[in-house]
Amino acid sequence: MLDEIALAGYEHLDAASVAGYDRKAAFDADALEEVRLLRGLGLDEHSTLVDLGAGTGTLALAAAATCRRVVAVDVSAEMVAATEEKVAGLGVTNVECVQAGFLSYEHRGAPADFVFSRNALHHLPDFWKGVALHSLAGMLRPGGVLRLRDIVFAFEPHEAQRFIGDWLRSSAERRQDGWTRAEFEEHLRAEHSTFTWLLEPMLERTGFRVEEADYGSRRIYARYVCVKAD
Repeated sequence: MLDEIALAGYEHLDAASVAGYDRKAAFDADALEEVRLLRGLGLDEHSTLVDLGAGTGTLALAAAATCRRVVAVDVSAEMVAATEEKVAGLGVTNVECVQAGFLSYEHRGAPADFVFSRNALHHLPDFWKGVALHSLAGMLRPGGVLRLRDIVFAFEPHEAQRFIGDWLRSSAERRQDGWTRAEFEEHLRAEHSTFTWLLEPMLERTGFRVEEADYGSRRIYARYVCVKAD
């Protein structure tokens, strides 16, 4: 089995990086928007949501006020510890923290109604993405929703220089303020973001219908709403 921890990246495993992750990722307001979107798709007080690649638990905690059950899953022990600290500090009782990856998480209890994943699937090579997506489909009830957000390239190979160049120029100057050019370049060299025209057939092959796909103006970052086929 693939060693997901070895592919997780220093910012997910290093205690100092995890401590500053929330400010760098700037996901707080965005997480509230995501919960509103999920509520529009049927998320309610009866729902179970699994957040795979949960990081420091920002989305999991934002969803907890709506859901019956939230499972925050991350391969990094440091990320899980940060989430557990937040959960305890807020006195939240319906968020479970699990250290596991896409390939090692074993869902227990009733099938999930929603799976959420942001900026995590790209750590897996394409073969293992397919295995992971099959696993995600297996933990969802029929008609359940996968909300997937990640770095996915919505352009043709001959357009790479243009779109990747624009992306690199959009980077932050300082690491504490956001993702720097050096980090984007390292992502391209060492991580496994793929093309939309490879990922989307993979989603369909593993049991999902792609209901919505938004690539943004930069065509670097994709937001999907997928439904598990009946």
